[in-house]
Amino acid sequence: MTRARTAVLAGLALAVALGGPLQAQTPMDDPLDARDARRVDRMEKVVRELRAIIFQMRDTGKPVVVQPADTDARMAELTRRMGDLEQTLRGLNSTLDDSTRELDAAKREIAGLKAEAKALGERLAAAEAKAIEPPPPPVETPVAQGDPAQDFTQARQLMLAGDYDAAEAAFAAYVNNWPDAPRTTEASYWWGKTLGVRGAHADAAKAYIGAIRGWPQTPWAPDAVVELSRSLIALKKPADACQTLTEFTRRYPKAPANIASRAAQARTQAKCAA
Repeated sequence: MTRARTAVLAGLALAVALGGPLQAQTPMDDPLDARDARRVDRMEKVVRELRAIIFQMRDTGKPVVVQPADTDARMAELTRRMGDLEQTLRGLNSTLDDSTRELDAAKREIAGLKAEAKALGERLAAAEAKAIEPPPPPVETPVAQGDPAQDFTQARQLMLAGDYDAAEAAFAAYVNNWPDAPRTTEASYWWGKTLGVRGAHADAAKAYIGAIRGWPQTPWAPDAVVELSRSLIALKKPADACQTLTEFTRRYPKAPANIASRAAQARTQAKCAA
């Protein structure tokens, strides 16, 4: 600060301190132009700052640090930041609205899936209940009653020829027509085989039960027990299957190796205890 400016400021400060008004040294006849008006505004601003400094120094006796007057710039910056904040809030509100709509749509979709799953479960339960119903009486035309040995041979020939539908009908007729014949239990065993070919596991299980009634000591009996356990596994009855396999081990300890191997596979499939 030059000496001249220091002198001016000191004079202005003294005038402020004495409470006297600012007076121009030289009267001005012409009105102030815009540039002179701005200068006067700046001078009045400086005077106000000097007055505040003098009063503060007088009251506190401490030096004062004068900060540049940047109120307008700070206000402009604050206004800009507030505008940015409002824009950010508008974006967040829009995102929140989109998320709410998506959540509502997801809830409706989940409710629909639950309803479909419930209906599917009910249909499966009904189908399973129907699968384990007792087999209906055979509707096929039975083999004409004549000689039981001839009827059995005819049914076996149909099965060996691969005509399982005809063989199923023939063995069913044999069991119905010759309930007390010596080979009725064997016919029931082969009947179960033909039923298993077409996936009629419930009917096959009943046929196998009829075949092993009394636990016969015949070449086909061990296989009938294993086939019964497999039918029970297919019917989702692993506990019954495991009990059947336990009886297989006890009743037929000398079963052929291939049948014993299939029994072991069935135990694994049914997750039987060791």
